[in-house]
Amino acid sequence: MAKKNLAVGIDIGGTNTVFGFVDREGNIVAEGRMTTCNYEKAEGYIAALYEKIMLTGKEIKQGFELKGFGIGAPMGNINKGTIEYSAALPWKGVIPLSDIFHAHTKLPVIVTNDANAAAVGEMIYGGAKKMKDFVVITLGTGLGSGFVVDGKLMYGHDGFAGEIGHTPVRPESSDRECGCGKKGCLETYVSATGLKRTFIKILADSRQPSEFRKYSFDAINAEMIFNAAKKGDKLAIRAFEKTGKILGYKLAEVISHTSPEAIFLFGGLAMAKDLIFKPAKKYMEEYLLSIYQNKVKLLPSKLNTKNAAVLGASSLVWSNIES
Repeated sequence: MAKKNLAVGIDIGGTNTVFGFVDREGNIVAEGRMTTCNYEKAEGYIAALYEKIMLTGKEIKQGFELKGFGIGAPMGNINKGTIEYSAALPWKGVIPLSDIFHAHTKLPVIVTNDANAAAVGEMIYGGAKKMKDFVVITLGTGLGSGFVVDGKLMYGHDGFAGEIGHTPVRPESSDRECGCGKKGCLETYVSATGLKRTFIKILADSRQPSEFRKYSFDAINAEMIFNAAKKGDKLAIRAFEKTGKILGYKLAEVISHTSPEAIFLFGGLAMAKDLIFKPAKKYMEEYLLSIYQNKVKLLPSKLNTKNAAVLGASSLVWSNIES
């Protein structure tokens, strides 16, 4: 029996790292995870990660040929194979991730930011298989974005094109601080944490009774707000409407730059479905120039599963082989 070709997809998060061995069809044949933040130096982290990946690979019964490693990470730079000045990770400055990884393997190691990995994954495994122009917006703890133009992921001259999460929504009037050091970034309003901050502000400004008044700030999370909105909590619904409105405003701006066929929403906040999609679509169309109106589809990612990040990262390897 011929050996099966596999790629390892790695998603590096601030708290945990998840990885999986993935075939060309997007099937995960083995997977694992480890804690990211227990390692003071990136070298020690990569050594432990590589060892764990190899141990997991030994559990695969069928013979396989490993083709490479795809890594999605906050502020990953595909041009240099680096992670640069990520506020989400414990190692500061510029981390030569690909070089460190190559101390353990001679196989290709492709590093990019997590949103770009999601965009490549959407193109290979998801809803954008036949599309050449689309955008993926990742809505999790923060907000990331990946742009595909004419069938190719857009990186720009320095590898960081498309960081709309850190473009301003209210640069002068907003006091809402962002992890990047600026104020009024889109991410501070449109993300799981942004939704929470908006909801807390609405709660503070209202005298309406709410079950949330008994909770501290730290005890409230986006999932609780989502569940309350589903039950008809008016303040929670208002928080989603405001979040969707700001997202729609920014999506209209994105469309004017790249005129995509579709925009895919990916991640935890996108799982709120109509609570976020309806206001986002409404205000996106309202803010659009007439030549763009009713042309761009706003869709949920087809990779919105627990393994989406691994699939997206592994797809970098197949994309690299085919380029």
